[in-house]
Amino acid sequence: MRDRSKPPGVGAVIGWTALAAIVPGAAHLRAGWRRTGLAILCTYTALLLALLWVALTSDVDDLAGLAGQLVASSGLSSATVAVSLALGAAWFALVVHSFVVMNPGTLPSTWQAVAGGVAGTLAVASLLPFGLVGQYVAVSQSAVDDIFSAPSTPRPASGRGGDEEDPWAGHSRVNILLLGGDADTHRVGVRTDSINVASVDVKTGNTVLLSLPRNLENVRFTPGSPMAKRFPTGFRLPANPDGSREDLLFAVWEYADSHPEIFGGRKNQGTKTLVDTVGYTLGLKIDWYALVNMWGFARLIDAIGGVTLTVPQDVVFGKYNEGLVKAGTRKLRGADAMWFARSRTNSDDYTRMGRQRCVLGALLSQSDPATVLSRFNQVALATKELLRTDIPRPMLEHLVPLAVKVKNAKVTSVQFVPPLINTGYPDWSKIRTVTAKALRASAVTRRPLTATAAPAATPKATPKATPRPTAGSRTPDPGAPKGITDGCG
Repeated sequence: MRDRSKPPGVGAVIGWTALAAIVPGAAHLRAGWRRTGLAILCTYTALLLALLWVALTSDVDDLAGLAGQLVASSGLSSATVAVSLALGAAWFALVVHSFVVMNPGTLPSTWQAVAGGVAGTLAVASLLPFGLVGQYVAVSQSAVDDIFSAPSTPRPASGRGGDEEDPWAGHSRVNILLLGGDADTHRVGVRTDSINVASVDVKTGNTVLLSLPRNLENVRFTPGSPMAKRFPTGFRLPANPDGSREDLLFAVWEYADSHPEIFGGRKNQGTKTLVDTVGYTLGLKIDWYALVNMWGFARLIDAIGGVTLTVPQDVVFGKYNEGLVKAGTRKLRGADAMWFARSRTNSDDYTRMGRQRCVLGALLSQSDPATVLSRFNQVALATKELLRTDIPRPMLEHLVPLAVKVKNAKVTSVQFVPPLINTGYPDWSKIRTVTAKALRASAVTRRPLTATAAPAATPKATPKATPRPTAGSRTPDPGAPKGITDGCG
């Protein structure tokens, strides 16, 4: 029953209404609506305890799995938006009602207006967080719809039969071909300037980034494929009048798309041809590909506020030296980061590959969840312009948690460039052997070295002695996996 005691003053009306926005039911208890206030407060407390229990009993993998389910299911996302908006409306109504039960009508008219303005502001403010959650989910859903709209084929089951509870069908690794290309109005077809395979251990998230140079010559195709029948001894075409070549690895996609007659008249065979070719080259089964628009990548860097990079020396870019990325360590905006990664002026393909690896490593290490959340709309918009992929949407439920593992796991890289590989006359067997070795090393959890019982005596220095390699020393192996940011300053 309502308490009809002396009505509170303006300070109490505003104060209890503000408290009710944080602790629902408080104003009702103060106003004498004890049953209603206790019911609201108990419900609120039960929800807080439930959320606390979830937070304490759930690990990062559980939360990542929930995020994956939310992204993969359009129905779940729509339901989340609806629930968020409903809760926001309920909280708004609760704040307004908390103000009403405090009996503001007993205040002088001027103070009624002040208290009503404050209460209205509090009610709108309490609605905003729920509206923001709904907007984030809706924006992410729109981006996912745009990126993962193409029909695609799920990952084939392994020889073990592919247990339905195992999304990886018994495989220990998932291999995704990451391609960087230019989307340009004056360019016909797709030329892949950046070719990498991310091989991820599905249990640990340990990742090996395998980088193939765009100028790899005499490319071999999967035996029995239409391209292998057309080029049985490797991908070779006459050079252009200016000496440029169109029979390198970066041109495989475009060539296959431009010659449907090779495939019995079937069009758009470039994607599958390049995926199969890269997989055959490395000795891997490529599961899916993702084509990254390089300038969309620049917009993504801008969306997170830039990346901090060490530029070892001035990098000139443009055919006619239109710009310069100056040496030094600082935060670069998207365009400068892309020119640093892609400039060919006074540079070779192998140096460019190293710079691209540095930009990718910086983006991975600096795109923390707090930054992404604070710039969520910009990131989502940039992502929509960034990707083209054949990853099935249902697999996002499992790939999102895997991506979280990668963020905190060991990421190494192998670049198949000289002196490891002669790109003009590649040793295909060596490429596959180095790949297999890198994957084995990625799967090993290293143990700390055991110290010896007593250090050996330090020999006296001999004046002008010629240094000699110590016993057991070896020349660094160019094929050994390196950290993705090694050599990046």
